[in-house]
Amino acid sequence: MRESSYLVSTLILTATLFLGSVPSVSQAANSIQISQLPSAPTPQTPPNPQTAGPEQGQTAPTGNSTTPTQNPALPYAGAPTAQSPSTMSAPSNASSGTSTAGAPRLALKDAEALAIKNNPQISVARLLALASHQVTREVRSSLWPQAVGNITGADQKDSSRIAAGLLNSPQVFEKVSAGVMVTQLMTDFGRTNNLISSANYAEKAENQNASATQQQILLAVNQAFFNALQAQAVLIVAQETVKERQTVADQVGTLYKNKLKSELDYSFASVNLAQAQLLLLDAENNQNATLATLSMVLGYSTEQNYQLVEETSPLTAPPANLDILIAQAFADRPEILSLQYQVQSAKRFQTAERDLLFPTIEAMGTVGVTPVGNPVVAPSPIAFNNTYAAVGANMQIPLFNGFLYFARAKEASLKTRATDERLRHMRDLISRDVRTSWLNANTAYQRLSVTQQLLREAKLALDLAQARYKLGLGSIVELSQAQLQETQAEISFAEAGYDYRLSLAVLTYETTGI
Repeated sequence: MRESSYLVSTLILTATLFLGSVPSVSQAANSIQISQLPSAPTPQTPPNPQTAGPEQGQTAPTGNSTTPTQNPALPYAGAPTAQSPSTMSAPSNASSGTSTAGAPRLALKDAEALAIKNNPQISVARLLALASHQVTREVRSSLWPQAVGNITGADQKDSSRIAAGLLNSPQVFEKVSAGVMVTQLMTDFGRTNNLISSANYAEKAENQNASATQQQILLAVNQAFFNALQAQAVLIVAQETVKERQTVADQVGTLYKNKLKSELDYSFASVNLAQAQLLLLDAENNQNATLATLSMVLGYSTEQNYQLVEETSPLTAPPANLDILIAQAFADRPEILSLQYQVQSAKRFQTAERDLLFPTIEAMGTVGVTPVGNPVVAPSPIAFNNTYAAVGANMQIPLFNGFLYFARAKEASLKTRATDERLRHMRDLISRDVRTSWLNANTAYQRLSVTQQLLREAKLALDLAQARYKLGLGSIVELSQAQLQETQAEISFAEAGYDYRLSLAVLTYETTGI
């Protein structure tokens, strides 16, 4: 009778401790209220079943523990119908101490507008584009008259003449003169016009480079934004995993204290808890790192605290026709447009270098006054009557300069061919990038349903492992493996939605631009 009574008492205690199933990690994706989490794991010593209770910080379960509601099975085919990881709510308070309560809300479009306004790389690209416009004005200035003013004073000794450095020996007269000289390019047979055209194409290329820089920053904003949302979703999973494995460790510790479970069971439960705490530490660090990256891309030197707004647009399949996407990329990508303008600029510059072999014709005129000076240059006793004026024209014909102009023309021709080859290489790169991003988007879309099936099967396996462990048919190793697989499935499901949205953003960037 005593043995039977002891056996009945043992069974009643076991049933009380494991009333209902162990809470499932699947509640992590829907949970927003996060309780205080345990500290980093420390080495644990199994308690003495004769004298010691459960591990410090662990409490034995009471009879009023609640039984979690089992989530319905998730479908496998088609787009996800369960709560998508891309629409899960972010935690209101991160366990690392960063609070989003009262923080301004930040949607993706708002983040893109902030980056365009604040990011210094976009400012640099715009300033370089504005500077290239001034280069065009510099080259065009050759078509305008060039006027310079001169004020000259001279004295000489005993009718001196300049002998060295010149074939003639001009005489220097003492004088003080002021005058204006004007020169006007009549024609250089197209060289200046070709230089202006080359500068115009170079300016257009620089504008496309600025557009490409802006597109790269917008892509970086999308990556940082979705990575931050993904890190918050994984952090929720990690927090709930710690809470639920803490509950299991408490229950197994109480059973071990009452000699109903072995030391091996208690050790495995403690190891599972420590693994969950390590997962939480990594999730916290990853969240802080993604927020730091987002702040940097937005143009801030310090971390900004925002409450990120989930993207609610429906998840649709990527475009089916890859050839159309590649054609759009060839027509719209600013990198290709920039190189096309650079090729045109190089061709115009090549023609301008060839035009150096042609003559240059200029008209010149000068006017001035010599108020004081030798009677030869200032014959009138009235100072302002001693004026002078002259007009003329000059044709400069290049004859021989050691083949300099031929070499410059050849250099420009080779550089033009090199720029054209860079354009061809850019087309190959963009074609590859579009194909790769299209394949990645299709794979990410397929992962949406596959991760749902994985999560459903992992939940089922965990429920079965928990039931077998309660009935004494399964081991703690089997339960631990099921818990690990369920946690990995939760993380994969939480990441799948954001991965697909990010892959769509990359595909849009590679084709038409964000």
